[in-house]
Amino acid sequence: MERVTHQKKAMPKQRALATPSAVLALVAPALAQEEGSRDLRGSLNFQGRYLVSVQDADMVASAYVNGALGPREGKDTLAVIPLDGDPRSWEAAEIFASNSVAGPPAAVDITPDGRFAYVIETFTPRPENDEPHTFGDMSIGEVLSIFDLAEPSAPKVVGKIKIPGRPQSVRSNATGDLLAISYSFQGGGGAETPLQIFPINNDGTLGEPTSPEIPGWSLGKGELIDMAWHPNENILALADRFGNTLRFGRVTSDLTLEMFGNVVDIERTPFRVFFTPDGNHVVANALYWGSDIAGTWIEAPKGGIVTVRMNAETRDDGSVRHAFVDHVKTGVSPEGLAVSPDGRWVATTNLERSYLPYDDERITWWSSITLARLDQDTGQLQEVGTFNYDGVLPEAAVFDNSGDYLAVATYDHFDDRKTGGSIDFWRIQADPLDLDNVQLIKTEHSVPVARGAHSMVIAR
Repeated sequence: MERVTHQKKAMPKQRALATPSAVLALVAPALAQEEGSRDLRGSLNFQGRYLVSVQDADMVASAYVNGALGPREGKDTLAVIPLDGDPRSWEAAEIFASNSVAGPPAAVDITPDGRFAYVIETFTPRPENDEPHTFGDMSIGEVLSIFDLAEPSAPKVVGKIKIPGRPQSVRSNATGDLLAISYSFQGGGGAETPLQIFPINNDGTLGEPTSPEIPGWSLGKGELIDMAWHPNENILALADRFGNTLRFGRVTSDLTLEMFGNVVDIERTPFRVFFTPDGNHVVANALYWGSDIAGTWIEAPKGGIVTVRMNAETRDDGSVRHAFVDHVKTGVSPEGLAVSPDGRWVATTNLERSYLPYDDERITWWSSITLARLDQDTGQLQEVGTFNYDGVLPEAAVFDNSGDYLAVATYDHFDDRKTGGSIDFWRIQADPLDLDNVQLIKTEHSVPVARGAHSMVIAR
């Protein structure tokens, strides 16, 4: 597909509310200066051990719309970016890892100690030739790849196993001894089992899985798009994309699933879920996609962030009730979701319509990031703002350990002279003379990766 370069349109400056106590800490990090640097504006104090992302190099972003994969640009990769030394020298160590962007941005996870990474193959790679290809030329994926990250600058594959077709998301529990994988029923293994749970061995390999029944789940109707492990217990929060619901299940010692409390109705088309760091709330995004939307997702309205309180009430019979708490609006198609490790912030990466073919009049020549303040005690949300930037299809983001910075996976760029994707770094900063004015600012720091960055986690 021929692609041309266009200038990004200027977008209005965003402004948001904040309380002085919540933002005073945001002023100092932006003033921190790297030793030997005279560019205070470009300084970066992004804290963590390394970032891990996966890249689907098989298709240009517009294949979502017209099915044309576009020109070949390398192979799928897993990238590891060590976060030590001068940020201006950071680079990605990449290794082949079959994966696909055609699913939630939950195709990679790591054990809590950061030693092992797991990558699911939702669809197989494109055929090994340079002929024009369409999305239909790729088959349903059924491979899970295991990587050893003992040396982050030199990741190595240590195993591949066959799993049911079309996995959706992969998540390790807080103690690093269980791995959960969800499956799509649309041409995939989810028609028989939407969920598998694997024991994780000490060497990162996996034991025999169970396929626990999810009580009340309708096979062939519900879509287990994502799940999240509780930070302190083996409880899973399970998001049904088609049912627009969230339910909780306790994983037993024999790896079966006991439902825990009521099913909660949440907003339309949830895509990712995370517990808050204290485990009291679940945060989910809402894409507002559907068969009654023009193009299913192309002309979707603005999306949202929702919170659900777990154990909101214990009834007389001992059962628990979970409760919907709050919501705020985001940009359009907020596929990616991140919660800061201190529970202060929530961010979504919004595709907008950046992925449309360049000759489609509906295209937006920008994507965006929405930042919201989270009260971890109550689950209340407060929108800070939606911040536009020049990038294509940002599907994932993670906060650093301080919660003052955000890494964003950018799938591709409008300027075709810039090959590949990138991991871009943003900072949260308050105006010292107007503490109500909190901004999310894209820094000049960026690490190139293969085209197609779409899922990302951080080793803390």
